[in-house]
Amino acid sequence: MIPAPFRHVRVDTVEAAIAALIEHGDEAKLLAGGHSLLPIMKLRLATPGVLVDLGGVPSLSTIRMDGEELVIGAGTRHRDVHQSPIVTSAAPLLAYASSLVGDPQVRNRGTIGGSIVHADPAADLPCAMLALDARFVLQSSTGLRSIGVDEFFLGFWTTAMDVNEVMVEIRIPRQETGWSYQKFTTRSQDWATVAVAVAGGRISLASMAETPVRAGAAEAELAQGKGPVAAGALADAGTRPPEDLRASSDYRRNLAQVLTERALVEAATRR
Repeated sequence: MIPAPFRHVRVDTVEAAIAALIEHGDEAKLLAGGHSLLPIMKLRLATPGVLVDLGGVPSLSTIRMDGEELVIGAGTRHRDVHQSPIVTSAAPLLAYASSLVGDPQVRNRGTIGGSIVHADPAADLPCAMLALDARFVLQSSTGLRSIGVDEFFLGFWTTAMDVNEVMVEIRIPRQETGWSYQKFTTRSQDWATVAVAVAGGRISLASMAETPVRAGAAEAELAQGKGPVAAGALADAGTRPPEDLRASSDYRRNLAQVLTERALVEAATRR
């Protein structure tokens, strides 16, 4: 599988990346680690004429605390997120989920921002971000804007980012409550058949719709003081799980219920 011909433009600042996006218009796509974009280019599902390479922008590879918020540069590698003591302390759910992304090669090259922007509904990090109530900081030629995770994912491979924006930061409130991440796969290192992330009272699901989704009915049960069994039984309410070679819709519904119950039990032990 060979991608269509393209130009490679390497930049060293976010401003230069934005200028390249404006110059090349619809022909341009941002390249971070490449482990989400390049496979679909090889399948000719995406055929950008210009790749704007963010790998040389040092400001995008940072991890720090800003008061009670964890701030991670969008170009930070999965391995660095997983191994960071700052992330492990402030958002252990994210540190753990990052350790499950792909294989060692993907974790050493792929970036947190790239995974989020790719918006695969079966991916680990979008699901974790939804449970963690993350905010994404986007930069364009007109400045910065921040958008909450509940409004960011719009559809399959589709987000609320404008074409000339670059994600520069992910901001996550410090975790003060129990957490769990449960992932079922048919093969090791695969995308999730179903995954469940729990952080406090928020429950998010992967592979249960065209975007990562909140398990609203299960969250409501928890808020009313119900336990993991009652909440888990409603985990799939309102979802639209796909049918594919990995699982049927009904199988995914059952998995969501089972994994949510397990996640809630595990989260309760971490309070």
